[in-house]
Amino acid sequence: MARTSTGGMTDAQAQQRSEDIVRPEKPFNRFRWTVTITLLVLFFVTSATVDIELSQLAALPERTLFYLGLMYTPPDVTEAPSAITAMIESLGMAWIGTMIGAVVSFPLAFLAATNLFGKPVVFAARQILNFFRSVPEIVFLILLLPVTGLSPVTVALALGISSIGTLGKLGAEVIEGIEGGPVEAAAAAGGGRLQRIRWAVIPQVIPEIVALWLYRFEINIRNSAVAGAVGAGGIGTLLVRQIGQVREWAAAGTSLAIMVIITLLVDTISGRVRRRIIRGPTRAVDLGANAGEQPEGTGPGAGPKREGPTGSVGGGSFVPV
Repeated sequence: MARTSTGGMTDAQAQQRSEDIVRPEKPFNRFRWTVTITLLVLFFVTSATVDIELSQLAALPERTLFYLGLMYTPPDVTEAPSAITAMIESLGMAWIGTMIGAVVSFPLAFLAATNLFGKPVVFAARQILNFFRSVPEIVFLILLLPVTGLSPVTVALALGISSIGTLGKLGAEVIEGIEGGPVEAAAAAGGGRLQRIRWAVIPQVIPEIVALWLYRFEINIRNSAVAGAVGAGGIGTLLVRQIGQVREWAAAGTSLAIMVIITLLVDTISGRVRRRIIRGPTRAVDLGANAGEQPEGTGPGAGPKREGPTGSVGGGSFVPV
């Protein structure tokens, strides 16, 4: 006797029904194909405007290996001291530029936050930030040449002015994402606008804003090398002289390697500092007792825990995270 399934059909009927059901075909994703074709068309159109030839792209790996051979077989370590000095100069230009951008963008970020000021103030502040973001560093560098000349100061000022827009925009987004509770509490206590910003907004946003400053410093290190290529100093000027003027490939390879190593080192340290700032201060964590043992001070008749001379409490050991 045929068994009856839960839907009132026998097993044979259920099997026949499952065989009759045909899985529908996957629908044609028109949007995906439209975007893909559009990107391919744009690639070929822009390739024609910049005169890209496939033969040049095909020869790129071979030419790259050829010039790497000129740079590092053998390397010229005698240029290492001058390269380190030039890289330190680039780091100085990047740091000063970042500090200029941080100081100027900090108040503008608050003025551009929609949850702190009205539309007219926000609109004006955002247009100022958009202006600084729309102008490249090289344009500010050219504009400053008649004033400060071709010097590292010019590069630092150009990097600082260019950093204002990006830091201000990102800072405003951080401010707009704050918790409203502390602000409402400060307002309920009678605090004015500036007092609410000082005691309820800044403590929430300062870790992320400082992390943004450090991230911009990493970007300015690379930008200082590019800006220095015009002859304003730093590692960029040294590389242009070694490659473009005297053709000292071995010396250029040493300078390039030092630039990459120092940049990676600074990026690593800055990244750890940024993560540390966002996480907050370290705290003591009680490791507890061993598995299967009762922690000291928790058994029957245990007295209150007292802090010993070494700072440990009870039987648990405390270590920083």
